[in-house]
Amino acid sequence: MKKILSLIILVSILLSVNLFAAKNLYVSYKDIPKKVYKNQKFEITLKALVTTKNFDYISTSFSNSKNIKVLNPNSEWIKSANAHYEVKFLFKADNGSFKLPSFSVKLHSSNNVIETSVLASENISYSDIASGNKRFSNVIAEDFKLKAYKTKQYNNKESLTIIDIDAKKSNLEDFYIHDIKEQGSSKLNDNYTNQNLIYYLVLPIHKKKIEFTYYNTLSKSFVNITVPLILQNELVSTQTDLNPNDSSFEKYKKMALVVLLILFVLVYIWKRNKIYLAISIVLLIISIIYLMPNKIGIVKKDSYIYILPTDKSTIFFKLKNEERVEILNQKREFIKVMGIENKFIGWIKEENLGKN
Repeated sequence: MKKILSLIILVSILLSVNLFAAKNLYVSYKDIPKKVYKNQKFEITLKALVTTKNFDYISTSFSNSKNIKVLNPNSEWIKSANAHYEVKFLFKADNGSFKLPSFSVKLHSSNNVIETSVLASENISYSDIASGNKRFSNVIAEDFKLKAYKTKQYNNKESLTIIDIDAKKSNLEDFYIHDIKEQGSSKLNDNYTNQNLIYYLVLPIHKKKIEFTYYNTLSKSFVNITVPLILQNELVSTQTDLNPNDSSFEKYKKMALVVLLILFVLVYIWKRNKIYLAISIVLLIISIIYLMPNKIGIVKKDSYIYILPTDKSTIFFKLKNEERVEILNQKREFIKVMGIENKFIGWIKEENLGKN
């Protein structure tokens, strides 16, 4: 009986020691938004109290999330005060049924996990902001600045506008203006919390301005942005200019050449003079060369389309796929091309032109 009683006491002591064993890791939320919007980037800050010095680093893993992206899953924990650590994770949700993940935070010593603490998911309300509003540019930001804009003639019917935008805590990668067929990002620098976007728009030449809105998260209101379309006098002749085959001047030159050829052929038939025959043959050769269709080539995937045939030129856009093009002109190591399917005109580097 005494042995049984002693055994029970020993087990109780062991259970008591295990139950009240010292815990070294305490994790909680420091900052978490109450409400987010569709495609908005938002931060969540976690904090940890670590009551031991016998560890090398802290790691975080995620589980049970739904319809949400962790944009910086490898973000590192930083010591903020004695025994206190913090980490910021950036998220983006594009669906109202999203669920924040559970956070599994671990203390590591060498290759061993010495302790784990799990922080349960929290609920955040969601709003599909400005649904159906065609003036909304899809951008949600703490700050938005239109740094610069420039408009030049693109062809007889259209102008090309380049806009330069700075934004803070934003989603400029989703920027889009409704009812404009040809538009896109030329360059995006994303150093969260700051972003910079170079964007191009091809618009009817008679259009005098474009207007759009973004949602300001500080004022909790839509802000209107107006871009004046001030057309510069010069045609973009050395840039993304007219297709030479479509210009009126080129058409008149071709017509004059054909008329001249026919005239000399008729004169030869009438006079039977070999001089007129020689001139007719020369004009025929020139006509064949001049009226011959432009060569067709393929521009490689991920090639940059430049506005000017220079290395310092603004990048018009970047090709997502291979593109069949008509070759219009060449200056040094740059080739002017016109897209056969997408109907863009711009300059590429010679090395980016493949064989058809």
